[in-house]
Amino acid sequence: MTSPSETGQGSRRTAPVGHAAMRSANLSLLLRHLHAHGGRSRATLAQETGLSKASVTSLVSDLVERGLVQEGSVERRGAVGRPGTEVRLAPQHVAGIGLELNVDYLAVCMRDLAGQVRFTDSVPMPYALDPAASDGRFYPLAPILDLAAEQLQRALTAAAAQGLWVAAATIAPPGPIDYDEARVRFASNLGWADVPLGEELGRRLGEGHPMLTLENDAKLSALAEAPRLARRGITDLVYLTGDMGVGAGIIAEGRLIRGWSGFSGEVGHIGLDPAGEWCRCGRRGCWETMVGFDTVLDALDEDDPARSGRLPMLERLALIRALLEAGHAPLQERFTRLAGDLVRGAGVLVDVLNPQAIVLGGYFGHFADLLVAPVQAALDERLLAPDGRVEVSASSLGLEAAAAGGAAVALDRVLDDPLLAPVLRG
Repeated sequence: MTSPSETGQGSRRTAPVGHAAMRSANLSLLLRHLHAHGGRSRATLAQETGLSKASVTSLVSDLVERGLVQEGSVERRGAVGRPGTEVRLAPQHVAGIGLELNVDYLAVCMRDLAGQVRFTDSVPMPYALDPAASDGRFYPLAPILDLAAEQLQRALTAAAAQGLWVAAATIAPPGPIDYDEARVRFASNLGWADVPLGEELGRRLGEGHPMLTLENDAKLSALAEAPRLARRGITDLVYLTGDMGVGAGIIAEGRLIRGWSGFSGEVGHIGLDPAGEWCRCGRRGCWETMVGFDTVLDALDEDDPARSGRLPMLERLALIRALLEAGHAPLQERFTRLAGDLVRGAGVLVDVLNPQAIVLGGYFGHFADLLVAPVQAALDERLLAPDGRVEVSASSLGLEAAAAGGAAVALDRVLDDPLLAPVLRG
């Protein structure tokens, strides 16, 4: 799952060859098997992976030495034979970090190898008004990069305090990525183009920072949600993230779709109304001009505190919820129309991609009680065949989906090559 966009320590490491390559591959096989299926005895691991019992014993010793697995309770899978000691992922030594660089906030999440959240934080996105900007909003680069580096450093400090080695950190900006150069190609809602994000953050973090990888925020959110749905047999899905812009993460047959140049998922710029409003991207009638978060804010009074970008996003959403419950007529009308506007674009995605599920994230997911049922009903009405029905649901991860997905992708680095993890001392 990791992006090839990487910078930092280890990015030039020579690939192992011969016996070392085989051992690394077998270590990865065992570690990924435990990651996917949970604790197993050595005998069960040998049976399920096809490795010999002697090889499994040796490989498990290596993984224990690097703090990647630990022995747990006695495994009891049947009455025949002596029960074995369970081997399971160890949560105490290795972590991955994800940082979402959103239009409205910066969210960081650190998870250990067993999937436990070890640190999380979110701060509002600072921005300055620029009258020269076509949409009246301009996001200055340097202060945002400073704040992003500060958030990363807070997570790294927390990791050090907990004795965790950080495998990597994945940064999730809202826009297409140049994977080879670790750059943001453009992020229209930030007013950014060709930003060397990996290089700039690495410089701010200084020597010794963990490897930094880049991936689009909606794609990471889709990766974070995919395991929940895969357990129910859903392997084709579209994750829709709703913020000022709208993006999609597309999973097909269990695999993330990036497109040949990384531009897949820019669904907010599907043109639905040639006579519609101008979009920040320079086009007219884009889908996100109909369903972006600013269309909700436009239903509020100019001085309403929910319009303030200086408040944390969850506080703004809570204020909007309170207004809805108090009978705020313009907001209620906006959400009634929002469901129909969502279907206009979602219907195109269903016809083109034929997913099993659509997951509503960002502010869409926060107001799932108002959006899921009408969107589901409208999509059901336009079915071409009964077996083409798509399931609509809300994100289970809320506003932290992209950061959580980033942490998971960061951990993929050590799942792919367990030999990267340092040997424990003493």
